[in-house]
Amino acid sequence: MIDRNTKEIVATGRRKRAVARVRIKQGSGKFEVNGRKLEDYLAREVLVRIARQPLVLTGTDGMYDVRVICDGGGLSGQAGAIRHGLARALLEANPNLKQILRSYGLLTRDPREVERKKYGRPGARKRFQFSKR
Repeated sequence: MIDRNTKEIVATGRRKRAVARVRIKQGSGKFEVNGRKLEDYLAREVLVRIARQPLVLTGTDGMYDVRVICDGGGLSGQAGAIRHGLARALLEANPNLKQILRSYGLLTRDPREVERKKYGRPGARKRFQFSKR
């Protein structure tokens, strides 16, 4: 979807409990998450690489300015949500990138969620230690 006021391409990405609203437009390659630089926000290099993956794989790194509003979850989930939203935004900007993005699984939302804790147990599946006597 294109925002009429700012002429930015807007897409939403999700992972675990995290939601990322991604906006891209032609530019110099600035990457901003919640008003901070990507590297400062995600802190770990692995997470930065995950978030940048769609740009690197499609060869569009440095061509778009990216603004992201991230909400919910932890840093790992947010990095995955940014990747998902960025891939969707790039697809809208250039439909020819669909095959590349699809082949790396970047357009598919990861459906895994945390299983809820059950009553009478210390976790979702874990049991208390068994004692015969």
